[in-house]
Amino acid sequence: MAFTTLLNIQPSADLDQDEWDKAQNSLADIFNAYGFNHLTIVNLPTCTNGHMTEKAEFLLMFCGDDGRNAVVQSCGPDLVTVNIQRIGNPIKHGKSFGDEDIEELQKKISEVLKSNKSKRFPAIKRGGAVDCYVPTVDNRLIEYDFDRVVFDADSKYQHVRIMHSPQYGNMLILDGDPNLAESDISYTKAITGNGREKFEDKTVLILGGGDGGILHEVLKEKPKFITMVEIDQVVIDAAIKHLRGICYNAMDSLRGPNYEVLVEDCIPILEAYIKEGKKFDYVINDLTAIPITTEARGSQWDFLRLILQLSMKVLKSDGKYFTQGNGAIMKSALEMYEKQLQQLECDVEFSKETVCVPSYMEMWVFYEIWKVPPLKKKSDGSS
Repeated sequence: MAFTTLLNIQPSADLDQDEWDKAQNSLADIFNAYGFNHLTIVNLPTCTNGHMTEKAEFLLMFCGDDGRNAVVQSCGPDLVTVNIQRIGNPIKHGKSFGDEDIEELQKKISEVLKSNKSKRFPAIKRGGAVDCYVPTVDNRLIEYDFDRVVFDADSKYQHVRIMHSPQYGNMLILDGDPNLAESDISYTKAITGNGREKFEDKTVLILGGGDGGILHEVLKEKPKFITMVEIDQVVIDAAIKHLRGICYNAMDSLRGPNYEVLVEDCIPILEAYIKEGKKFDYVINDLTAIPITTEARGSQWDFLRLILQLSMKVLKSDGKYFTQGNGAIMKSALEMYEKQLQQLECDVEFSKETVCVPSYMEMWVFYEIWKVPPLKKKSDGSS
């Protein structure tokens, strides 16, 4: 396993050119004492754009016989970065090189540069038995406490993985994107109206929801009938076995007295329902989050718009449509989605709710959408 640690050091503004020159030699001595016994000095070209001064231009590269390496670079007179990588927990001259050594190294570099402000970032661990990192769509990196892989398979449609977290329980991850963990009842509650709706004796259509959480939650209220359409049998089977804290026994059978799970593409199903005039009291869309793009264009948005249009056609005039949005900080994407609602063939209104979903480590937005009668037009065609 490789460990990469990043340090930011803010040098003293009082360092003169002679002190900067001596600092390079002192840094070489420091790293040599920690087993980085090979040094390469890279001569940086003189910057003429005014962003760097002559005294702040250096790049030092160190490496050790056991694979440890470090890069020390000045990024102007106000910042020196140090990138340290070690393979496993290497031992040099009978002494290990671990987190305590890096902390000491940070202090010594700060002393040389007369810095009273430095920062050490947590080590990034790569190549271990369990990958704990999940990049988000807005380019943040989340580190989970995963301790084992519970399930891992490629279906016809996507990569399906379930990881175990001591904090969040088993977590479903599809194509690298966290979907739902056993801790996330707040998600399921929010996408079903958070107790505001009464599903008893109502017809409900669930789009997606292969983890079984929505099905389990709505079945508690004795609906007239639930139709759930999930395209991926692999997700369903994995959930039945490994996500019992989400689906419980709801999908042990895919057909019951008041529900049915169809393992099919939802688009032909929706089109068939429209053709036969079938309507639902509730449509719950758990297919995908709002895309994160600069414009509401591309295949993801086309799919989202198609699902919206088809869903409105199978929703009763007094029905409700529930769906997830995206993270509360993704304001531009949420605004683009709301503009799509204004362009539907039918007039709709909506409300939204922001909920903390534990395993997402962020606030998440959910939408409730309903139809409204079209505005009556005057004889001149105006509203």
